[in-house]
Amino acid sequence: MIALIQRVESARVDVDDETVGAIGAGLLALVAVEPGDGEAQCQRMLERLLGYRVFSDAEGKMNLSLNDTGGGLLLVSQFTLAADTRKGMRPSFTSAAPPEEGLRWFDHLVALARKAHPGVETGRFGAHMKVHLINDGPVTFRLEVR
Repeated sequence: MIALIQRVESARVDVDDETVGAIGAGLLALVAVEPGDGEAQCQRMLERLLGYRVFSDAEGKMNLSLNDTGGGLLLVSQFTLAADTRKGMRPSFTSAAPPEEGLRWFDHLVALARKAHPGVETGRFGAHMKVHLINDGPVTFRLEVR
């Protein structure tokens, strides 16, 4: 499982000109499910999303996590993060989970997140989404859980 996280002042996802998910300050996480991902990867990714220290403390150092700040978490499925781009001029998506598997484990991650943290929002799996964000920093990290 892969997540590209961005510390944001705010973020929202629109589908067909309708906002389907929005947060204030917190994390936007673009998430890709890979073949073989399951319960263990969902649990570990959630730990990392909620515990990764990317927010500034009183001294301006990145020492605080989403658990510490209570900020929002916007989870957006994005299978293209799992693309194989090592050769050629066109990405291969054989390293992404099939849609049914991706939906199953993305939805599971969302359910776990909603049980563990307030303010969890999502995009819409498989839809053409427009993601709007104000990146704070900018601060962006790629997290991987194997």
